[in-house]
Amino acid sequence: MKKNLKTFMRFTVILLVLVTLAGCLGCTTKDNESGSLKTITLNEVAHSIFYAPQYVAIESGYFEEEGLSINLVTGFGADKVMTSLVSGDADIGFMGSESSIYVYEGGSKDYAVNFAQLTQRAGNFLVSREEMKDFSWDDIRYCTIIGGRQGGMPQMLLEYILKKNGINPEKDLTIIKNVDFGSTAAAFASGLADFTVEFEPTATTLEQEGKGYVVASLGVESGYVPYTAYCAKVSYIEKHPEIIQAFTNAIQKGLDYVNSHSSEEIARIISPQFPENDIETITTIVERYKSQDTWKEDTVFTEEAYKLLKDILKSSGELTGDAPYEKLVNTTFSKNVPNG
Repeated sequence: MKKNLKTFMRFTVILLVLVTLAGCLGCTTKDNESGSLKTITLNEVAHSIFYAPQYVAIESGYFEEEGLSINLVTGFGADKVMTSLVSGDADIGFMGSESSIYVYEGGSKDYAVNFAQLTQRAGNFLVSREEMKDFSWDDIRYCTIIGGRQGGMPQMLLEYILKKNGINPEKDLTIIKNVDFGSTAAAFASGLADFTVEFEPTATTLEQEGKGYVVASLGVESGYVPYTAYCAKVSYIEKHPEIIQAFTNAIQKGLDYVNSHSSEEIARIISPQFPENDIETITTIVERYKSQDTWKEDTVFTEEAYKLLKDILKSSGELTGDAPYEKLVNTTFSKNVPNG
């Protein structure tokens, strides 16, 4: 039954891709009114402080320095981001790279290629309904947890961590996988489940509202993993290499900033992106991410990191083919970023 469900879900995503491709007449890149900047649409998987380098690049004008204007859209889920990308509604997608593997395995000729990696650890946290100062992963046995979509990076990494701690995801607890990506916190706050897995600032918001307690970091527990990366279709990269290079240059500037400035300085720059949170809260969250070495120093998506990603997919039963690195990762733009 589980295998049939996974096959159906993957078939559905591939079908969406093929249908939307049929109606796509081209990319969304266009000159802005002044003609001096190229406007591109970037669809991000979630709007989270986890992606601080990207928001630093936006708020500090790094994209404009590279001749780009960013139309930022939040897709709320990698499946939705990928559908937007292949349909041409987005020029660049930002999500877990497992989605590019799924599209490639589905037989698409114009598949998505990863050209820049941003994060090197998971960015979500385990939130408990009750305060647990001495939390152990054994505490989660026989409980119910709101996880992620089957086949998505958050869910696969959760299962990966559970297995590392000797917990069988199928037998030792109940994982709810059918709650919409943007609704998990609300579902938890309303009384669903004993635990939930949340990104920031949502995890901290649950704490501030007295509705949950952060008890573990999945980023710390998992170790280094290629969690999120930027990708574009083969055809888009071939047609607009200068845009991909400019985009990668701007992201690198964002990474350089977060890796050389204090959490408070970063928080003040990205605060317009998170008006619902005060500077103190944003600073605390940024420091949480900095302390666990969340952000890479460069955007190069290494073959070693890609192999680990494939191992995680295989462990979850989501990868049966080869999905070669040289097809799905292009490091040219990351390696051509100007020094300094």
